Amino acid sequence: MTHSIEVASISRTIARALALNEDLAEAIALAHDLGHSPFGHSGEEMLAESMRNHGGFDHNKQSQRVVELLEAAYPNFPGLNLTFEVREGLQKHQAFYDPPAVGEEKYRCPSLEAQIANLADEITYYSHDLDDAVDFEILSGTQLAESAVWRGSEKSVVGRYPDVREPELHQIIIRDIIDVQVRDVITTSATAIANAGVRSADEVRRQSVPLISYSEELLEANRELRRFLYKNVYYHPRVTEVNRQACEMLRQVFEAYVLSPQLLGDAAAKRIESEGLHRTVCDYVAGMTDRYLIEEHERLAGIAGRG
Repeated sequence: MTHSIEVASISRTIARALALNEDLAEAIALAHDLGHSPFGHSGEEMLAESMRNHGGFDHNKQSQRVVELLEAAYPNFPGLNLTFEVREGLQKHQAFYDPPAVGEEKYRCPSLEAQIANLADEITYYSHDLDDAVDFEILSGTQLAESAVWRGSEKSVVGRYPDVREPELHQIIIRDIIDVQVRDVITTSATAIANAGVRSADEVRRQSVPLISYSEELLEANRELRRFLYKNVYYHPRVTEVNRQACEMLRQVFEAYVLSPQLLGDAAAKRIESEGLHRTVCDYVAGMTDRYLIEEHERLAGIAGRG
């Protein structure tokens, strides 16, 4: 929830600066992770493995599934009745997008607002991971100095606030990193939009490459940051062990529901006939929060123990 709100805030800021549809950018941002499973990308990998022979699992597709099928806000049709543009924005990492009307050609680029939400997600994701890694002392000052993104903001912050010390220092650096990224995207994208001369969403869709982007310099620095995080954070022994335990809980909960679908409850169990057992279980587990899955794991373990 915190991540989605942060993505929405950054999306609205960029959209406003570029005189685009702020509401659309925010709506896409708020919905972009509705399909994410518990325990982030590690949980997604485990759920994908559990669904390997049953249609697979992808959290972007699951977000669409949530808003188009699983939510029941209206009595006479499933889903949330969202506009095409919002649903288009949830189709991340597509090679080609389905057109608004039947018979039209597929296209490579979604709306500018969808492109904004995509980059805002990336900006938020990596800055938040940096913040957590410093808070939990996974990254040292020496390691952080390896990242050009960190070094640049650290130099800027120390120059402006020479008397600031930890823990405030790294928090200000994280904010500066976000500010640098947002300003760069706004400046670079404004130039790209002007050069392309687009005047409508359909003209944006006909572009061969996205118009919302980083500068070449920042793009390379962000690639380096991604490599840095994978090297020093995502595969850190402490992180790996926590992820292993979490994924094992997810697997056990998934298998318990498959063996005893009555544990799902009446509302979810009703979908088994139309959606199939494994997809219904997948929908149910993917909709859990981390905390709820942990509590459900404990509950199911208690049921198994009594049996």
